[in-house]
Amino acid sequence: MIPQPPTALPRELLDNEEMQRALATHDFGTVFRLARSHAGISYSKIAAECDIKPIRVGTLARGEGRITSFDKIVEIADALRVPGHMVGLAPRPWETDNSPAHTHSREIGPNVRRRTVLQVATTTGLAAALPALHRSPAPKRVTAGYVDQLRARTARLRRLDDILGGGDTYRVYLSEYQSTKALLRTARTADDTRRRLLSLLAEQAQQAGWAAFDGGRPAEASSLYEESMAAAREAGDSSLLGNAFAFLAYQTADRDQAAEMAARSCATITHGTPAGVRALLHERMAWACAVANRPADTERALTAARTALEEQHGEEQPDWVAWVDQTELDIMTGRCWTELRRPLRAVPVLTKALARYDDAHARDKALYLSWLADAYLTAGEVEEAAAVTGRALDLSIGVASVRPGERLAPVLAQLGQHRELPAVRDVMERAGA
Repeated sequence: MIPQPPTALPRELLDNEEMQRALATHDFGTVFRLARSHAGISYSKIAAECDIKPIRVGTLARGEGRITSFDKIVEIADALRVPGHMVGLAPRPWETDNSPAHTHSREIGPNVRRRTVLQVATTTGLAAALPALHRSPAPKRVTAGYVDQLRARTARLRRLDDILGGGDTYRVYLSEYQSTKALLRTARTADDTRRRLLSLLAEQAQQAGWAAFDGGRPAEASSLYEESMAAAREAGDSSLLGNAFAFLAYQTADRDQAAEMAARSCATITHGTPAGVRALLHERMAWACAVANRPADTERALTAARTALEEQHGEEQPDWVAWVDQTELDIMTGRCWTELRRPLRAVPVLTKALARYDDAHARDKALYLSWLADAYLTAGEVEEAAAVTGRALDLSIGVASVRPGERLAPVLAQLGQHRELPAVRDVMERAGA
């Protein structure tokens, strides 16, 4: 049997509902507090085993601050013997048949009550309440073919983002990223294969970062994008490096800084950059310029994105840009003109694009409808704005993403000034419900 550290949490504490919620949400202050009160594990022992300053453990236990470093999350999970799936990681190396918490690493055991699973699902998303996805043991020597298999798996899992929000997918994507990161530390690889693996790590970090951003975890998203940038640089992958800059620009609150970051993303474009990647980087540049109220630069970037799309001609594209098509670019065009307060340009293009956009992509369609509603309000078409907002509200129900609500809040605030209209009263009542 593998020796247990002095901070290993007993099985009955891992079955505790409050502990499970705290682990699922990375609320390690509550984890430390419960470890001391329920298992008698002192803060000094936790500090020593987790390599955290004792005063920091105390402040976390009082609810001050958060642990967001992924390496530190791994270190805490190992020190407390928390099965990987409970904190969104792949199974840890010590999760063997003779581990006291073994039942947690393979299935939802009899002690994990259905009520607990549903509570975690409601709080942190469906994926956080379920065990880690099945993954075959990695070989000791990683080949280029094996990396291709991992990339294909990443592409399949990316499709979850089409129908689920980041609150549901974050743990899944983070686990994949952590697994590849561990593989880079432990597996033997040729130099070229290692570069491929680093490129995959950069791609997975971006996917996990996007889910974090969508699920309301901006600090985790920024950290993942930074790690992606480092991996892309080491791999020599300029396309993924540019996309990391574009992701950072998209979530940066400072408008001038976002435009500067987007410009840096476009600066990574070379003659060898795939057309789909160029289209994505240019459309993100257009958005950053629109938010910064630079209409001429916005139009130039949109034209560059459209030209890039037209130049694909059957050229093989990375899977991570497969979603960038004519409809997506039309929607981005409408969003940009909405931000620039040009409703006569925004409404027609958004209306046509959203008419061919499937309701199955509920999160994204709810978001895009919010810009159409915004454009109608700018044009003074209040009843049309109310109707579109109602559709967006219907689509956003049950979606594990913070963004539809954030986007619809200012639209509803503007609509609230017109409560005398029956259409507005109706949508405001639905929003309140």
